[in-house]
Amino acid sequence: MNLQKKKIMLITNHDDDIYCFRKEVIESLVEYGYEVLVSCPYGDKIELMKSIQFEYEDITIDRRGINPLKDIRLFLSYIRLLRKHRPDVVLTYTVKPNVYASLAATILGIKYINNVTGLGSVLTMGSCVRSLVLLLFRISFRKSNCVFFQNEYNMKMLKTLGLISGDSKLIPGSGVNIERYPVQQYPNGGNGIQGETIVFNYIGRILKEKGIDTYLAAAQIIKSRYPKTEFNIIGFIEPTESHYELKIRDLEKKGIVYYLGQQKDVIPHITRSHAIIHPSVYGEGMSNVLLENASSGRVLITTDNPGCKEIVKDRETGYIFQGGNVEELVSILEVFLGLENEKRKEMGIQGRMYIEQYFSRQIVIDAYLDKIKGVLDE
Repeated sequence: MNLQKKKIMLITNHDDDIYCFRKEVIESLVEYGYEVLVSCPYGDKIELMKSIQFEYEDITIDRRGINPLKDIRLFLSYIRLLRKHRPDVVLTYTVKPNVYASLAATILGIKYINNVTGLGSVLTMGSCVRSLVLLLFRISFRKSNCVFFQNEYNMKMLKTLGLISGDSKLIPGSGVNIERYPVQQYPNGGNGIQGETIVFNYIGRILKEKGIDTYLAAAQIIKSRYPKTEFNIIGFIEPTESHYELKIRDLEKKGIVYYLGQQKDVIPHITRSHAIIHPSVYGEGMSNVLLENASSGRVLITTDNPGCKEIVKDRETGYIFQGGNVEELVSILEVFLGLENEKRKEMGIQGRMYIEQYFSRQIVIDAYLDKIKGVLDE
């Protein structure tokens, strides 16, 4: 097999997804001699990848919700795109590429591999819309050469619903680049009343399903009892959730939270922190925020949500609480504040070791390379 002539196309819904989570996959594919094509809506992150030899195709995707007209246009765009390039294998990521690019590949007789990176808000949609989306999944996955899942819950659920009939494989999310996120020196810290301030971060989109209400409520309670604590919010407010701006700004004026907006580089903020609070009840695949913080040696405080709980060894590398349960989160934060700082540091180091063993991005890259070779050999 002459790899030099084999074309692999990656299709996703955002340039962030390509740069933050697929960059090393693309580099490895190029290194192995494949011709690589990438399609996603254009963004600044595409410019940051110009040193890598791949071909780029811009495309317009309405990421949120179902608009029949826009979705038909997207499907037809994928038909044109795949017909133009005739890739040997297509890798699809996120919901709409998984559906519409897969349907286009099926029609054109092109092999494809799906990646379920989380179900997002699919499972919380109204029954009619949910049924339609699941039907589209069933049709799209029917001819898939393999469906990769990022957590066992999603894999079991879609199989139970009869949506997956062929090959499937479980991988540890997108993995984390443990060299890009090395262990950071753990900051000194007191107990929230005396000593150095204890810093907590919320990193991610400001979205109800991501648990922002839980975070804000817990911050208000803890700040009233433990004044030497700091609660940061790092991320952008979704246009559909604009009401949070007033709420967050009001709490900021009261000194309860600090809103830092979206940051190009979160590492300096991770470095300052003692723990990440990730209160998500969203349809995660595998939380990249948790992976990056654990790789950096930070304690994880998160929910029992699939895609979150798998990354934490409860009471050893972090803490797990019931999503939406403010009282339980407050209780955990008080336990954390009562620890000696050396114990917090030790939990972070244990978390890093756990990541190295089970969640390194190289594990994911190797799984992709092996499956692509197998599909091409079929």
